[in-house]
Amino acid sequence: MKFDSIIIGGGVAGLSCAIRCAEAGLKTAVIAAGQSALHFSSGSVDVLSRLPNGEAVNAPFPAFEELKNQCPSHPYSKLGELQCREAINWYQDMMEHCGVYLTAQADEQNHYRVTPMGTFRSTWLSQQTVHQFPHHQLAEGLAEIALVTVDGFRDFQPQLAADNLSKLQAFAGVKIKTAAVELPDFENMQRNPCEFRSIDISRVLRDETKLHAFAKSMIQQVGKADLVVLPAIFGNGDGAATIKLLEGLTGFKICELPTMPPSLLGIRLEEAMKSHYKRLGGLLLSGDEVLKGEFNNGCLDKIFTRNHEDIPLVADSFLLASGSFFSKGLSAQRHAVCEPIFGLDMADSTHRDHWYQPQFFSPQSHPFMKMGVECNKQLNPTLNQQVIKNLYCAGAILAHYDPVQEGSGSGVAISTGYYVAQQMITAHQHKHEHVTETQAKQERTIA
Repeated sequence: MKFDSIIIGGGVAGLSCAIRCAEAGLKTAVIAAGQSALHFSSGSVDVLSRLPNGEAVNAPFPAFEELKNQCPSHPYSKLGELQCREAINWYQDMMEHCGVYLTAQADEQNHYRVTPMGTFRSTWLSQQTVHQFPHHQLAEGLAEIALVTVDGFRDFQPQLAADNLSKLQAFAGVKIKTAAVELPDFENMQRNPCEFRSIDISRVLRDETKLHAFAKSMIQQVGKADLVVLPAIFGNGDGAATIKLLEGLTGFKICELPTMPPSLLGIRLEEAMKSHYKRLGGLLLSGDEVLKGEFNNGCLDKIFTRNHEDIPLVADSFLLASGSFFSKGLSAQRHAVCEPIFGLDMADSTHRDHWYQPQFFSPQSHPFMKMGVECNKQLNPTLNQQVIKNLYCAGAILAHYDPVQEGSGSGVAISTGYYVAQQMITAHQHKHEHVTETQAKQERTIA
């Protein structure tokens, strides 16, 4: 099977690249082995919350210059501020077209989102159902907050979150209360305590009759509040619409927060992207994985997958966006870390004893988090020191950045995926122009 572009990996980086390619009319295929890390994500888009030296960042894009000084090999340093801005703006517009509204602060500062622990994480874009707490005044406009869970739901403990919030100086004058709302048909749903998850609740609340009963119970349990914080328990595709309906029924302003996996906020992004990609005519090969590739003269000619066995998949351009250790895009052996599909060259790694900090919750980044494939400025990797001209890398497989400590995971994934797509589109256009010109010359010769 022949394609213009093949994307290996169905996470944020892979889908961003695939969608952009499909928008430009490229015949594109995505090979996704299983669930992406979006099922474990917050559903917000982090750009940059902390520099490599640990310094907090309030305004991400102006900090790119200092980031380049501290880490010239960082993916953002290779792309530059303008490329990254273009990519994030494109992603925001594309998701809005899909019905998922991601917004930032008007002053181009990061904002905080609340976590299930009652702590705060800095981020750049959040979904319309997530309350944005400004950096300069966390409790702005809030006199009373209600942290609400579903009775019997174990993945969010509101009292723990309330205790942590109450310790913050910014919430000294804010009344914080908790409540547990009864879910209709709870007794019939619960097979055992370990199986009652957010996705189970979302199926129940799709029924408007049960949503009305849930709203009535909320009003009784909460009473009055400026903001009601609920775990993300509303459907992935129609979750935002369900919350809007619930706000109308209760009169509350409702905020979602991500819970233990599966994270419906993250799944909401994934399903919106996959649906949009398919509408554009893209092919999604789910449940398949790439086993190996064949190279010739510094190019990747073809790949072989588990499901297609000896039938090769051929493309002009390839993207490897298979993720880091979590997604098996990187593999840690006893004394080395490798890229398991093609055996691409890795960034220099130290002895195993220096892969991590002595303390797990160290203020310093764990070195293994910055391990990955070494790439040039065009994000082409090398194999045995030879640049593979039609293969690119994007997202968590890239070296020289720590997505967790820096708060840059989604931003790097979107930016690098989009950047690679633009190169693939340009190469496709040049090839088409060359073919057209050659055909024209042949026709003139015949004439």
